[in-house]
Amino acid sequence: MSEFIPGQRWISNTESNLGLGLVTSVSNRRVEILFPAVEEERTYAIDNAPLSRVVYPVGEQVRNAAGLKVTITAQQELNGYMVYQVEDDGGEVLVLEERDLDSAVHFSKPHDRLFAGQVDKISQFKLRVETLKNQFAHLQSESYGLLGPRVQLLPHQLYIAHQVSRRFAPRVLLADEVGLGKTIEAGLILHQQLISGKASRALIVVPDSLVHQWLVEMLRRFNLRFTILDELRCEALELSDEGVNPFETAQLVLCNLSFLKSSPDRLVQALDAGWDMLVVDEAHHLVWSEEESSPEYICIEALAREVKGLLLLTATPEQLGVDSHFARLRLLDPDRYYSLQQFRAEEEGYQPVSKLVARLLDEDAREQLKDAPEVFTQLGSYLGDEVAQQLQDELENDSLDQAIQDAVDSLLDHHGTGRVLFRNTRDGVSGFPKRVLHSYPLPEPEFYLESEQQLLAQADLEERLHPELILADRWLEADPRVEWLVDWLKQNRDQKALVICAYADTAKSLEEHLRLYEGIRSSVFHEGMSLVNRDRAAAYFADEDESAQVLICSEIGSEGRNFQFASHLVLFDLPLNPDLLEQRIGRLDRIGQRNDVQIHVPHYEFSAQAILLDWFHRGLNCFERACPVGQVLFDQFLDQLIPALFEEYDEANTEQLISSTRAEADRLLEQLQQGRDQLLELNSCNPVKAAAIAESMEVTGNSIELSSYMERMFDQFGVEQQVHSSQSIILSPGDHMHHESLPGLPADGMTATYSRALALGREDIQFLTWEHPLVMGTMDIVVNGDFGNTAVCSIKLPPLKPGTLLLEAIFTLHCAAPKQLQVQRYLPQTLSRIVVDTNGTDLSAILTETHINNLAERVGRRQAVDIVKHTRSEIGQMVERVEAIADTQQPAMLAQATENVARLLGAEQERLSALAAVNPNIRQEEIDFLAHTRAELEHHLQSASLKLDAIRVIVAT
Repeated sequence: MSEFIPGQRWISNTESNLGLGLVTSVSNRRVEILFPAVEEERTYAIDNAPLSRVVYPVGEQVRNAAGLKVTITAQQELNGYMVYQVEDDGGEVLVLEERDLDSAVHFSKPHDRLFAGQVDKISQFKLRVETLKNQFAHLQSESYGLLGPRVQLLPHQLYIAHQVSRRFAPRVLLADEVGLGKTIEAGLILHQQLISGKASRALIVVPDSLVHQWLVEMLRRFNLRFTILDELRCEALELSDEGVNPFETAQLVLCNLSFLKSSPDRLVQALDAGWDMLVVDEAHHLVWSEEESSPEYICIEALAREVKGLLLLTATPEQLGVDSHFARLRLLDPDRYYSLQQFRAEEEGYQPVSKLVARLLDEDAREQLKDAPEVFTQLGSYLGDEVAQQLQDELENDSLDQAIQDAVDSLLDHHGTGRVLFRNTRDGVSGFPKRVLHSYPLPEPEFYLESEQQLLAQADLEERLHPELILADRWLEADPRVEWLVDWLKQNRDQKALVICAYADTAKSLEEHLRLYEGIRSSVFHEGMSLVNRDRAAAYFADEDESAQVLICSEIGSEGRNFQFASHLVLFDLPLNPDLLEQRIGRLDRIGQRNDVQIHVPHYEFSAQAILLDWFHRGLNCFERACPVGQVLFDQFLDQLIPALFEEYDEANTEQLISSTRAEADRLLEQLQQGRDQLLELNSCNPVKAAAIAESMEVTGNSIELSSYMERMFDQFGVEQQVHSSQSIILSPGDHMHHESLPGLPADGMTATYSRALALGREDIQFLTWEHPLVMGTMDIVVNGDFGNTAVCSIKLPPLKPGTLLLEAIFTLHCAAPKQLQVQRYLPQTLSRIVVDTNGTDLSAILTETHINNLAERVGRRQAVDIVKHTRSEIGQMVERVEAIADTQQPAMLAQATENVARLLGAEQERLSALAAVNPNIRQEEIDFLAHTRAELEHHLQSASLKLDAIRVIVAT
């Protein structure tokens, strides 16, 4: 390294973005460097300063401090200080001292950095190439946009997300039965739209009670940080910035429906904010009829007209009737669904198609088809005689099953509302556990009986269902439910139990009693806690070692969190609404639950609790299975149920109520079963394709490959890693990080895992995938910066004479196009690797990347800089040679990319255009978008080119 002299120009090897540095002082083995371009100063130890001397050669074009562009014609070193003779564009000869060079210099091209003495480590060069390959593979993957979320790889959810998220501005109704994950499906679609660039601004509108649940779900599962807007927040924003539209202050906004409905001005602001996606939960509560629409419906209808993409989440449509079903569909496409009468007629017309599909999918379809010529006649009327004849010709062949599947796929494409409506049922999705109810009738406490006349007679419904409100300060010692819970937990110490009660105060007092007075390892979870503390409580419950035996939750425990690692659920009280009861049970009754769900309900015998339990169990049968008609029955029998809960226990009256409820439940369930739309259910999940998608994601999301890669990445960037457990690590910013901060890495660090199974059970631990902000952000820093784009190494290879100089160049196919076009999907392999010697001979096929990596040996930094300095002319000629070779490769790569665009987009465009002639659910907007996208891609590909991304100088020894 040269001696430091004030006025010299040096550049930082680790912070090249600082520009040219100027030596200001040298003393006490320290050198101070000023970086004028960024107005920052650094102090380095002279012995190991990560700096490179900048000396420009003759012929180099540079700029002076005033920005004048000149060419160096001669150079002279005076006592370690450089003075250049330069010539401007007008031919005038000037003298330029190095202190007067432009400081805002960035050596972006690999060979510019190399000639400036910025040589990276071999490991950094290899990591850059590996990053380019990983990023390309991820962008090309069919799982792109779906890998990152913290969700189980459930085929039915992945199928819907895969089908919908790739559309332009998808407008669909997600109507899976309870427990099948409509929120997850919506989150997957939204995540894919955002990460792919097809959407950048999203608005989620939900009922008041679900705001917190959605906020947590979007953050914990999808790494999507939504901003909650309410009146107070809007007023605060307007106060700080007069004239601002609060809905334009964030890209991702979450609000409740009543907030928009109650304020016309806020609705106008929301309409003006320009959203790409609108998500509406509990859409079945939006009331519409041909005569009148509710304010809530009118509000969402206005937003639906303005926003291109729309996801509606609703209960099973049929349970609310055809009118309500039509009301949801007209929000999605008012031009298509404009007449209720016509919609009823269409629905009836789908029945023959549904029956035809059922016959084709029968287990003995081959035998039936041999004696059923009417099936082929009917099939011909729908799909054409040619298709029917092809199927008939396959009757004796082994390929009949595939021919039947092709015919069914065509019927699904041509008919039904499957394009805009998706619904999976529990009957069609396997993996749910069995539910077992255990009821524990307990005697009413003496204090309760003593005070019954004066307190119980005056008690309202809440007090009757929650006795602790009547027992007041004495409830922990007087309530037999507490004693029962203590005994049960002590008898089942090896079992984890989730306890849910209605009120936070009840949960807090009960947990404190268990922990302090009964010695039971417990934790509490309620709405009064911060998100961090809730995470800690849930983590303590979920931990396998030294964990809580029981987690006591308030009602919020039935929202947003899943605890399927436990199999015992204690309902300390019962909610009045059956949907809320289903939410409680759903915390454990999930796909992935390995054991039967044991539901424990302690209650006072002959009380309002006992009557409600009986009505839920024997009337609705909603403990042992999900009840899709629960809300309808609750609304229908509410006027009879409430008086029964207030009256003294009357077995005859109770039996009558339960009998009537059960009869109506059976009738509605039978009606639902008969009204099942088999076309819709088949379209909502193709089991073979769904399984293939899940399997592909398992392979693409290989955690071993990712963890190995990120371990090397963290080492290079100075991120400290510590083992937390066998499957988790602690990451924290190191003292010598190359960047001040990394995207997705908090200043205080984080605990993370590459295991999807662990991440599902521990929501307090970050789930690292190829799509996690930390992984993607770090990869972007590497690819978009100059990290590792130069290297010098030596190799020992007998055929090569010592001193032989080689250049390995990495080119990337670069196409500047808007992100939403996803141009990477259509590019062929974007990396081109070329190796040449000083004669310009192409040795790429002989000296492979693996070959060089295995033989490459480190060259000391000072030696590497000297090698580059003395072989600059040869390296320059080799760079010109590899660029010439790359120019010959470029046309074929661009031709392949153009062919991919035509093949993938052209085929889909033709398919949708053909379907539009027979299925009105195909939006012309989608077809036009495909045509526009194809034209845009072909236009941008014309300007695509191979760009030199990295070079490695190789010296034979």
